Amino acid sequence: MHLPSAASLLLAALSLPLASAGKDHGPGHGKKQGLNTLAKKAGLKYFGSATDSPGQRERAGLEASYAKYDEIMWKSDEFGQTTPTNGQKWLFVEPAPGIFNYTEGEIVASKAKKHGKHLRCHALVWHSQLAPWVETTEWTKETLRAAIVRHITKVAGHWKGRCYAWDVVNEALNEDGTWRESVFYKVLGEEYITLAFKTAAKVDPHAKLYYNDYNLELPGAKVEGAKRIVKMLQKQRVKIDGMGLQAHLVAEWGSPADIDRHIEVMRGFGSLGVEVALTELDVRLQTPYNTTNLALQKRSYKNIVGACVQVKECIGVTIWDFYDPFSWVPYVFPGEGAPLLWFEDFTTHPAYDGVVEALTNKTRRTPSKPAKGPRSSRLLRD
Repeated sequence: MHLPSAASLLLAALSLPLASAGKDHGPGHGKKQGLNTLAKKAGLKYFGSATDSPGQRERAGLEASYAKYDEIMWKSDEFGQTTPTNGQKWLFVEPAPGIFNYTEGEIVASKAKKHGKHLRCHALVWHSQLAPWVETTEWTKETLRAAIVRHITKVAGHWKGRCYAWDVVNEALNEDGTWRESVFYKVLGEEYITLAFKTAAKVDPHAKLYYNDYNLELPGAKVEGAKRIVKMLQKQRVKIDGMGLQAHLVAEWGSPADIDRHIEVMRGFGSLGVEVALTELDVRLQTPYNTTNLALQKRSYKNIVGACVQVKECIGVTIWDFYDPFSWVPYVFPGEGAPLLWFEDFTTHPAYDGVVEALTNKTRRTPSKPAKGPRSSRLLRD
């Protein structure tokens, strides 16, 4: 999703109301078995969290306060995977034509390797957080094709062999499932998607290649548009391995029946022969938060994670950072926030317990084709 820069984002987030120190919001990171351990026991590959580089926190003046953050992120068993929130995006890695800088993304990637975390890499072609020159250049088809190939070749090539998956194309669809009028689409049409996946497959053949987008968690026109992308690439025999459901949810919009609809969507993608992952999960609240919307948030987390556990093609969950002050939400949605699992004082949301319940529900993972008889999803409902 849209993230301006980590430094400005974190400064903006400091205005969020603080949770009461010492208040018991859940089991926290000291629990005997963390979320990643529970996820693997439930059949997932990982439970992870996106993170930004320490350098970005230091520039925001926050370097002194977050040893606790690093302890949870890197040294606990809460997370077995990470995604660099910003550092691999075009704005950071190719700030000028043909000039590449891997510093920010490399900090997170190196920490992931050091601490044995899976690395999901994000994102090669996206209309947002582009370097300004990409949008101001007068492109021809030939010059834009060359720029896309150069960018993917250099960036995916730099991290070759280190990324479990790449989000190759990000957010190419409007809400009605039609093509977003990005700079890439305006010049090349849907060809840019095929070109991006072809190039990524050539550069890093062992990485899983994903299409990634938001509002794909419930059935609708955008889901059908995402299926069209999968089918388009498959028809042309272009490698696509996964569908990334960003899962930026709103607690107040959820319903108890959402788990069945989440399962329907995940099965639908799985039936096309691709794996599924929740790639940027958060559930934002109207702030100041209260007991009522925290309970709704818990249900939303429980439903979406519980759906993933029950669909065999859903391989993992990534929350979009885990610590509320580092969230993008208050910057983009004034009056909303507290979307993650850890409050400002490092106590956990009730939603943490909802995730634990989903991961330990012990329901059987189900295939893409609906089974006969009652759905096991009913067991996960509040």
